[in-house]
Amino acid sequence: MLDLLIFVPACFALNLAFGPNNLLALTHAAQRGIAFAVWAGIGRLLVFIPMIALSALGLGVVLSASSLVFTLVKVLGAAYLIWLGWKLWKSSYKMKPGDLSQAAMSLRGAFRREGLVAVGNPKAILIFAAFFPQFVQVDSYFESYAFLGAVFLLLEAIAISLYAALGALAARAAASKLHWFQRASGLGMMLFGGLLLLTRRPA
Repeated sequence: MLDLLIFVPACFALNLAFGPNNLLALTHAAQRGIAFAVWAGIGRLLVFIPMIALSALGLGVVLSASSLVFTLVKVLGAAYLIWLGWKLWKSSYKMKPGDLSQAAMSLRGAFRREGLVAVGNPKAILIFAAFFPQFVQVDSYFESYAFLGAVFLLLEAIAISLYAALGALAARAAASKLHWFQRASGLGMMLFGGLLLLTRRPA
C-alpha cells in the first residue's frame, strides 16, 4: 500500500508533464472541443498498452539499453514532431483570425497523430522500463506490472481530459487570437522535436 501511495502521485506527475502528446490534446480541444481531444487521446493509450507489455517482458529494458534502437526511435520521433509542427505553423497562415476550422482534422487523423507521437517518443519506453520496475512486486511480477500499467493508463486518461479542458477554455477565452494559438502549437511541436534529438540514452 505504501508503494502505491508513492507510485500514484509520482506517476501522475509524469502524466501531467507538458510534452508533445499533451500539447496535441490542448490543440485538438482548441480546434474541435473536449470530446474530440479525449477520443483522439485514446490513440495514445492504445499505443502505450503494448509498450507496457513489452517492458514487462523485459524488451523495454533491451530497447532502452540499445544505443542503435534508442537513436533510431529518437530521430524518427523528432523528425515527425518537427514535420507536424511545421504543418501546424503553416496552416495558421491560411486561417482567418478566430477560425480554426481550416486547421481542424478528422478524428481518425487526430487519433493516428496521437499514436504516432506516443510511439516515437523514447521517454515512454524509459518510463515503463525504468520507473515501473521500482514498484513491481517480485512474487507477483506480471500481475503487479499489469496493475501498475492500468493505473498509469487511467491517470493518463485523466491528464488527457485536463489538457483538453484547458485547450477548450483557452479557445473560448481568446477566440479572436486562435491563429496565434495554432502558431504557438506548431512552434511547440518543433521545439519538442529539437529537444528530443538532445535526449540521451541512460547509462
